[in-house]
Amino acid sequence: MSIAGCARGRVFTVGRDPSHESRGFELAEGMKLRLEGQKKLLEEIKARESSMVELTGLMKQSDTTQPGVGLAGGKIRVTPVMPSSRGPAYDPGPPTPVLDVESWRLLNFSCPKR
Repeated sequence: MSIAGCARGRVFTVGRDPSHESRGFELAEGMKLRLEGQKKLLEEIKARESSMVELTGLMKQSDTTQPGVGLAGGKIRVTPVMPSSRGPAYDPGPPTPVLDVESWRLLNFSCPKR
């Protein structure tokens, strides 16, 4: 899979590449991914934190969808919480999806400011 976005350290935020059309498989814009891969490759990506990059790699298909039920056009997600016998229910949230990076390329766009 190939996705465009911005890397900040080992966290990648999915974005939209304005110069390309969608490729049939899309992750939600703004979704955060944890990057895994060769140390040298991750250091090269980290060195370009303010630029948009396109990553190619492998990801579990189950990590591509967000858990729960989407409301308001998918902007709000409702997920169940398991009650705890020791006190109020605590939901650590879904685990961060992992992308095993195989390659990357620099795009001619800068990352949007936070």
